[in-house]
Parts: sequence; C-alpha cells; structure tokens
Amino acid sequence: MGNILGNSARKSARPPVNVVLVTHNRPTLMRKALESILSQDYPGLIVVTVVFDNAPVDYSLTSTMDIRHVQTVSNSRTPGLAGARNTGILTSNSEYVAFCDDDDTWQRSKLSRQIELLKNHPDSEVVSTAMTVDYDGTESVRRAGKTSVPYEDFLRSRMAMVHSSSLLFRKLALVEGIGLVDESIPNSMCEDWDLLIRASKRHPVLHVDEPLIRVLWGGTSYFYQKWEVKNQAHKWMLENHPDILTSRVGSSRVFGQLAFGYAALKQPKAARNWAFRALRANWREPRAYLAMAVATGLVSDKRIVDQLQRRGRGI
Repeated sequence: MGNILGNSARKSARPPVNVVLVTHNRPTLMRKALESILSQDYPGLIVVTVVFDNAPVDYSLTSTMDIRHVQTVSNSRTPGLAGARNTGILTSNSEYVAFCDDDDTWQRSKLSRQIELLKNHPDSEVVSTAMTVDYDGTESVRRAGKTSVPYEDFLRSRMAMVHSSSLLFRKLALVEGIGLVDESIPNSMCEDWDLLIRASKRHPVLHVDEPLIRVLWGGTSYFYQKWEVKNQAHKWMLENHPDILTSRVGSSRVFGQLAFGYAALKQPKAARNWAFRALRANWREPRAYLAMAVATGLVSDKRIVDQLQRRGRGI
C-alpha cells in the first residue's frame, strides 16, 4: 500500500482509511457491503481489504479508482473471523482502520462523521455508531443513548448497538495499545465484545448515536442458533474478563445467556443451574426465566429468539 498512500497524499489532505471486509461464501451480500463502503462521502483515500476466510479469493474485485481502492487477500492467520480481521489489519498502512461484516452496509456519511469526531477528540482511540437492525424485513433502530460508552457499560452489557461493523480505530492504538483481535476465542464468537472491553478500559468508546450502519440479523449470521459455540465463548469471556463478575447485572446477564444456551441444547439440568446463578446475582434477569420456560418445554428457543430479533434484541 505504500505507492497507493503516496499517490493519494497528493490528491487529498484527508487521512487514509483501511476498511477490513471479511467474507466467507456470501458473495452477493459481500458485494453490497463493498458498494456501501466505496460510496462513502468521505473525501480521503479508502482502501478496502477484502479478506477471504476459508474461501477462494475473488481477484476480480481488485481495483484502483482514484481515491477508492480494493485489494483482495486470503486469511493468512488462524481460520475464522478473528484471524481474518487481523490479516486485514496488518496489511494496512493507513492512519485509521475500520471493520465491516460482509452482510452489513454503511450509510454514506458514516466514515466522515466518525473521523471528524476522532479529530476533535485526539485522546480517543475508537468510535462507533448506532445501527438499524434488519430481521427478515422488519427494521428497528438501536441507539446507545449517549455519546461515549465507558468500560463499566461493557461489563454490564455487550452493548449490541456498538456493533463491530460500526467500529473505526486509530490503527497505531489498535495494534500497539488495545491489541489485535484475540484469535483464541472459541470460533471467534464474542471477539468484538472482548475487543471493546479492552479498548474501553483505556479510553471510553466515542459514539455517534445515529444509525449509520444497517445490520442483517437472522439466518445469515454465522452464529445463528449455534448454542454450543455461544456457551463456550461466554465461558471464555468470564474467564478472561473477571471484572464482568463484579457487576451484578453483567454477571447475571452472562449466566442467563448460558442458561438459555443449555436449555436450547436440551440440557435442562445445566440450564437450571445457570438460571439459578443468574437469579441469585439479579432476580430481574429475564434470560433466566426464558431459559426455564424453554427447559420445561413451555416454549421453543427458536420462537423466543425470533420474537426478540424482530424487535432488534437478542439473547
């Protein structure tokens, strides 16, 4: 990217941005995501690195168009989302690095709004935006209700509206301070939550509380209904971020998620044990009650997930 950056510097004083777009066998959705990135109103150079994870590289996407460039690479690290994101991050020489999942899209002003905010807050290292959730044609907007998200908020909640497809980092801070995406997380599940906890422990995450990304939920998600993977990842989070256990709300939430996961896996004894732990920490935790309903056969896990996701929520 050295020549690309050198040429672009003469065309624009705006700092270049590298966007890491990881994809795995979703070519139609990926091209929509790519188009939304290339259509940004940001006047500086945007280099999109499309990282193919466990899939053949489509070299036909490679292009050079004035201040918009597309390069394609294969995941050279651990198979999965975490390794693929790190592959893309490490190809970049840009001042900023952004993520976009291959089934999501950006509004035209996303990057320009975020970069302007980071310029006005030189100590900050990452900025996110609110999102519109599209679940089977039903749309809902998720906002954080604030302009920055501190460490304590990420201990209490995953803060789902701070979605990975909205994240923009200062690359130097990401690589040398926050650290790369952790490739040891089971199946890369919760990798974004882990990264946000580490980032917010250094500085609060700046947030544009407007829905500048559109996120597709449901059957296209890699983790949809994969309860064993989710359980492993949530246990990993508790082991690697013990501060979650200092929050009654945060710990009960994760316990409730584990209870629901075991109930969906038809393991009622484990589901009850985790549900009781959730209720001991916080009797208001709704996931514990939902898990008990699933474990006793009163309702199916799929019905609950469907109803929640239609409202832009999740377990």
